[in-house]
Amino acid sequence: MISVDGLTVEFGATTLFKNISFVINEKDRIALMGKNGAGKSTLLKILAGEREANKGQVAVPRDKVVAYLPQHLMTEDSRTVFEEASQAFAHIFAMEREMAQINKELEMRTDYESDSYYELIEKVSTLSEKFYSIEETNFDAEVEKVLLGLGFLREDLHRPTNEFSGGWRMRIELAKILLKKPDLILLDEPTNHLDIESIQWLEDFLIQCGKAVIVISHDRAFVDRITTRTIEVTMGRIYDYKVNYSQYLVLRQERREQQLKAYEEQQKMIADNEAFIERFKGTYSKTLQVQSRVKMLEKLERVEVDEEDRSALRLKFPPAPRSGNYPLIATEVSKQYDEHLVFANASLTLERGEKIAFVGRNGEGKSTLVKAIMGEIDYGGELQLGHNTRIGYFAQNQASLLDEDLTVFQTIDDIAVGDIRTKIKDMLGAFMFGGEDIDKKVRVLSGGEKTRLAMIKLLLEPVNLLILDEPTNHLDMKTKDVLKDALKAFDGTLILVSHDRDFLDGLVDKVYEFGNKRVKEHLGDIQSFLEMKKMLHLNELERKN
Repeated sequence: MISVDGLTVEFGATTLFKNISFVINEKDRIALMGKNGAGKSTLLKILAGEREANKGQVAVPRDKVVAYLPQHLMTEDSRTVFEEASQAFAHIFAMEREMAQINKELEMRTDYESDSYYELIEKVSTLSEKFYSIEETNFDAEVEKVLLGLGFLREDLHRPTNEFSGGWRMRIELAKILLKKPDLILLDEPTNHLDIESIQWLEDFLIQCGKAVIVISHDRAFVDRITTRTIEVTMGRIYDYKVNYSQYLVLRQERREQQLKAYEEQQKMIADNEAFIERFKGTYSKTLQVQSRVKMLEKLERVEVDEEDRSALRLKFPPAPRSGNYPLIATEVSKQYDEHLVFANASLTLERGEKIAFVGRNGEGKSTLVKAIMGEIDYGGELQLGHNTRIGYFAQNQASLLDEDLTVFQTIDDIAVGDIRTKIKDMLGAFMFGGEDIDKKVRVLSGGEKTRLAMIKLLLEPVNLLILDEPTNHLDMKTKDVLKDALKAFDGTLILVSHDRDFLDGLVDKVYEFGNKRVKEHLGDIQSFLEMKKMLHLNELERKN
């Protein structure tokens, strides 16, 4: 359907990738993988037509539509959510208006034999043919269906977009893309601002829509479920696997082992030939053999071993100071903003060593309860911290609280104590701060880099109650695994606000669901919670039927 031929992208002396080619077929669902900086987002922008390669081309048939969702975007502030999402059909509405205008003009004119009259007839005929060939659609119903699927409430649809956060605006943009029904959908980190229910809705949509999809995502469960093909960008080239992410990891390991074996065999052959050359280079009877071997080594195509991301350093939290048996008790906690009730009568008792998750649709109060626990907002009811409870808190805006005048290294060096001081560079490397990065000022870091730095800072503080609000949004899979292992080994108590099912799986043993103005306790892990929720949905469907 769409072919990529000989793409090369260079930044100054750095070659991002060189002479890569592949074909995107109808119904392909592709995961674009590779370490940070490998060129994944750049390749997506080239496919979207938003930037050009230094060499090569992307061939898109004229009748094919490509839609692109970048990581960062802004919607039009003057429209409502519904009006902005309806822009997906703007070209159809424009066509309809133009036809109405021409027909009105034809009614008023009497110069039936003139060339201009015939031109108008021809134009309206062409437009009509094009317009009526479009599948008949109830546009309003389609817009509403997609927006509700992505987590908006009916009363949200006629609110101005400027009342919504960046994450909700991204959902509006995603709705526009899905409504266009493009032939190829390009998604760069689409799940970062979606809750679990919205992610599941998006998964089902992408699987059932039958269109080609290319996605960059650090959400392993999402990638595994929706993709059937994995393209890895590494060391300036690509590897194409006709399998999903989990199977690709196995095949990539096999490929690397084969490369290492071939590399070691070639290095031995090179060493043997160089030893022969060195030994006999002054011997007349061996001159031809020496020259032959020199030429052979000059022409030899060297085996390269793919770079390995060594960032999987196993991080450990400092031992948690012992707290009381119940680090936190919440009794009948409520929160209301003016007329808007967020939740009422929320109660929970957190035992020492428990690891729990707060889940639910965005806007139902997960972060609000966390802020109440931290004393950042007022509330109704009672929140009581247990004896010697010491909280470590990672807020969604944690990155903005860093001292921008310090370097990356200084930020961590200022709070590191004991043996960990000798491993600061290793820790920074684990969170993708390598080489010269450690001397960068915090102010020049990207949002994702600041988030990772704030996370390391948190890891070093001796606490016994960790509260993490969406900590994985800017972390790649390798780094998330590092954090997950550290949290598993943490001997304190954990409250985790997250929509990342793979991250929560095996990490929490109790789930608190926020929804319908209340907070409900579910005993068991995230998998049992999701299975139970699916049964609830099926029962509701049967009752409706």
